[in-house]
Amino acid sequence: MRVFVTGASGHIGSAVVPELLQGGHGVTGLARSDASAAALTAQGAAVQRGDLDDLDGLREAASAADGVIHLAFKHDAMQAGDLEGAANADLAAVEALAESLVGTDKPLVGTSGTLLLAMAGLTRAGTEEDTMPGGYRIDAENLVIGLADRGVRSSVVRLPPTVHSDLDKHGFVPTLIAQARAAGRAGYLGDGANGWPAGHTLDAARLYRLALENAPAGSRLHAVGDEGVPFREIAEAIGRNLGVPAASIPPEEAESQFGFLAMFVGVDNPTSSTRTRQLLDWEPTRPGLIADMDEGHYFA
Repeated sequence: MRVFVTGASGHIGSAVVPELLQGGHGVTGLARSDASAAALTAQGAAVQRGDLDDLDGLREAASAADGVIHLAFKHDAMQAGDLEGAANADLAAVEALAESLVGTDKPLVGTSGTLLLAMAGLTRAGTEEDTMPGGYRIDAENLVIGLADRGVRSSVVRLPPTVHSDLDKHGFVPTLIAQARAAGRAGYLGDGANGWPAGHTLDAARLYRLALENAPAGSRLHAVGDEGVPFREIAEAIGRNLGVPAASIPPEEAESQFGFLAMFVGVDNPTSSTRTRQLLDWEPTRPGLIADMDEGHYFA
């Protein structure tokens, strides 16, 4: 099928596009810049110039496609502290894409995050069945899932906070590494026992393709390989690869150590992907987070 992909030249998109092409699909990728357009052309994809604010362009591209994968998000706005603006832009983009897909039975694969499950106050590993009525990025997730009742084969891939590989240049792992370099220590909060789920970029890309091809309408999916890596182990991996100590950071120093990540580093977010694996016969095959970090590409 001909697939329209937003965020096509980003971290996840740079793996999803070749995964789709190798699977026999045609791809049109949304590109904001000449560099992004050139990268997509080099991969063999067609280009739709524009961004998330070009709602008419999103509607037109979705209408011309046989399916849509929505990966783009204003991460720069989020990191600058404008969480509301980033979430509102995402919600508007999903609404625009949906306008062209309602009643067509075409697939729409949206993107969310497992960290949102931490807001639910769970005392166990989060599952695909866990939902929330609304909130930051949750509104967009629920909108996509609700399209299943409006003639769209919709699904959402929840990404873990650490989607890792040598394609990851600006995510949480490189950010934590840069912070540790600057501080001369790799930090964690408290005893660092809180668990972060993780998944490899290439495993996630395969899940997006499977969701596009086969996910039942209304499916929530978890791109999780490691159910919950203790944050202290992440800090220790950073420390040994940088040659700096790993240390517990006092709460009053969290913001100076972690910047915008201070609100996330203490979150306990163990997450299961059992239902996803069973539903789509998806099995992660790439290295886990710590093994991938120890391969050295993050520290080159």
